[in-house]
Amino acid sequence: MLITLCYMYLWLRFQRYYTSVIRSALYRLSADHRSVTFCALNTPKRSREDQLFLQLRNNVMYISQPQACDDLSEWTLLVGSSLARARRLENITFIIEATSGQKACASAASAHEKVLKWSDYCLPLAHSPGQPYRAVAESSVENCCRLAVAFMEDRLLMENGLIPERIVSVLLRESTLRELQQSHSSRKSESAAAQPRPDVLYSTLPRKSSLRLSARRDSDAQSCKEERQEEPERTSEHRHGEGHLLHLSSCHECRELENSTILSVKFASVEDIPDLPDDYAAADGEEEESEGFSGRSGRVNASGKPPNVLVFTGGCEEQFQRVRSLLAECVDTESYAIYHLPPQQALSEPWPENVLLLVLATDRNLTPQLQLRFLSYLSQGGKVLGLSSTLCPAGLALRPRDTQKDLICTLTFTKSDSTELRLSVLCSGGTYVREPQDGGAGEVELWGEIDEREEKHMAIVRVTHGADSGEAVLCQVRLEVAPDAHLASGFSELKMSNARRYEVLTEILTSLGLSCELTQVPPHSPLYLLTTRREQRDRFLHWLQRQVDGSGGVLHTRVGGFRVFRAGERAADLGLGERELHTDPPHDFSKLFSLQTYQHNLQTRRLGQTVLYADVTSSTMDLLESLILKLPEEMGLIAIAARQTQGKGRGGNVWLSPMGCAMFTLHLQIPLKSQLGQRVSFLQHLVALAVVESVRTLPGYEDIDLRLKWPNDIYYSNLMKLGGVLVNSSITGQTFNLLIGCGFNVSNSNPTVCINDLVLQHGCSLDALAPAQLIARTLTLLERFIADFQLHGPHALLPLYYKRWVHSGTRVRLWSEDGPEADVVGLDENGFLQVLSGDQRLVSVQPDGNSFDMLRNLVVTKSS
Repeated sequence: MLITLCYMYLWLRFQRYYTSVIRSALYRLSADHRSVTFCALNTPKRSREDQLFLQLRNNVMYISQPQACDDLSEWTLLVGSSLARARRLENITFIIEATSGQKACASAASAHEKVLKWSDYCLPLAHSPGQPYRAVAESSVENCCRLAVAFMEDRLLMENGLIPERIVSVLLRESTLRELQQSHSSRKSESAAAQPRPDVLYSTLPRKSSLRLSARRDSDAQSCKEERQEEPERTSEHRHGEGHLLHLSSCHECRELENSTILSVKFASVEDIPDLPDDYAAADGEEEESEGFSGRSGRVNASGKPPNVLVFTGGCEEQFQRVRSLLAECVDTESYAIYHLPPQQALSEPWPENVLLLVLATDRNLTPQLQLRFLSYLSQGGKVLGLSSTLCPAGLALRPRDTQKDLICTLTFTKSDSTELRLSVLCSGGTYVREPQDGGAGEVELWGEIDEREEKHMAIVRVTHGADSGEAVLCQVRLEVAPDAHLASGFSELKMSNARRYEVLTEILTSLGLSCELTQVPPHSPLYLLTTRREQRDRFLHWLQRQVDGSGGVLHTRVGGFRVFRAGERAADLGLGERELHTDPPHDFSKLFSLQTYQHNLQTRRLGQTVLYADVTSSTMDLLESLILKLPEEMGLIAIAARQTQGKGRGGNVWLSPMGCAMFTLHLQIPLKSQLGQRVSFLQHLVALAVVESVRTLPGYEDIDLRLKWPNDIYYSNLMKLGGVLVNSSITGQTFNLLIGCGFNVSNSNPTVCINDLVLQHGCSLDALAPAQLIARTLTLLERFIADFQLHGPHALLPLYYKRWVHSGTRVRLWSEDGPEADVVGLDENGFLQVLSGDQRLVSVQPDGNSFDMLRNLVVTKSS
């Protein structure tokens, strides 16, 4: 009891309880149209009616009457804020005030908390320059909560030395915005008539400075920057084909090429310029052009540029689709739009003003015009990711290594926290070397090296050109290439490094200003009752009817309510926390699960005959846990999902559950005094064995190298995990109530490995397998294994289990690297791991609380 009280005190003392308080208050006050103010404690209140709601250190939160923002006549519209787009009623509009000074984030830094850039979490609409600097912006309630918490914790960041002093929610009428937009359009027309000039998006916003990472690589980074000195205009002698200079204003030939490009766009006809994905045929052409990609933007980045990512592949559509899929797996696709940039549009279209990141993903030589175009974008503050690209800014040269092209090499990559990653990747056929530089060049930082025969070669570098200029991360290893299952050799080595390849890519993309964190969890989808036999269906519906009688057609469970809809009933409005449960799903209820395939492969008497299916759910384990205590008897009930948002693993671990993964939870009852009931720990071994055999008993698939690792993992050979089993048990009378959760990768190749990867390795003669097919085959084999075990005990199945497991003849250390050595013997009568110690004693290791570390041959205590 004393320990519990201590934990409660520590939680109350140090936990960030105020986060949920602020979130709840914002939701409630937003609905009531009341205003909230976040400011410093010593800031005078605007009104006596302001009520102090929350205080955190020196910052406070006030609640007040609604405050209107009716007069924006002296404000400046932020170009690209897309005011014409419909504003969401549930969003919060607020004014943020800031003053000049040096931002101090000592408290946040000391706590290792993430600094939030304010414009990453809102849509800035307009600003009022001067002191104090004020901007009006719009955000969702959730993002407003994030900004408020960051402000209260002194970790809200604004660029150019601005310090946020106050955040006030306001009421902003659509008419006010329209007047501001009309005023902006008239001012812009007058300005354009007086003196044409380039239109830079968000030029008045504080610009996001280059992310300084030199501290993490001080030992490797070499400063290449020299003091810039004013000098008269001179003719450049640089080689345009190799693009070694960024200071283009000093080069007459560069200026001529730039001017000719601008003129070609100015006088080109509509037919001459192909449409970019961001083109809109609007009457107000100039306004639409300035909006460009930002018209589709979901948020505005702190750099002031719309969140668009352009991918240049030299015109190869197939390569673009590969790179697009890769980026979509790394970044938050709800926040960024990814477009193809063809070569002709790279030279003619005004894309640099509308892009957050340019990805160069071709190893073909760039033309002099393309080199200059991309280097000009970089010199003007652009961000570039080079994937095997020949682009070389000042300070670098590309050294060919054609003999190593597409061969496997070992890359050492240094992360921002100075830790190193070692991984196997493919060489691009080149490496970087440093070159002497003129004035105006920037810094070259070494991020990744290829280790080869005692030599190291520069493979990943970051190039910056001043605090207000651009940055590029350039890679000469093929981070964009996934392991190819058709490779005769090297597939396993590359697959084992695949997760680290994604880690390197995520690190690079984050450093270039992109968010690699998901901001939205997909909502739960409707639940469908699927049955393969009429008698099973009738029994379940009869039970279901008794549960919902008297409750308005809602099945109440621990995880929420399920409103039942029968054939012909139209979906009604759902209550808070309710989900739909359809007992007569339509024929096309899901594109992700085939009931016909499932029925064709299911050959059981009971297991899996009654299915609860959802495209998206939190966890199939949670779904059935809330139902089994209500079920009068075993119905062979199984819950299947195409995607889980909170999948569960052994020891409380979270199981990543993407599309293409076979995921299910099965309800099973075992008599306590039966053979299996006396050795219930064997059940997880039987389930894992059934998964392996569901593939290896198919004709032609016998050599697919699926194996078993004690106690509950499914492996590709002895190299990589691709699945696992979790069994939860409870006892009711003389019966075990068991929930068997299982998940294994079928067609989701990244970031690790899946069964269809192994199928492809065996050639094109074998068809790819489907989750519905393998789930049904697993249940069929599991029912047979359980029956054999109940009749003959463990020895009926141990020979097949040992044939598939990876531990035969393995010598291990127990508990730690300094622990006693032991030889793995097998499983004992209870399903525990049995080892022979150095003094020839047999020792049994229970699976609960222990795991097998394959990399170090350790039986270790598993941390929860």
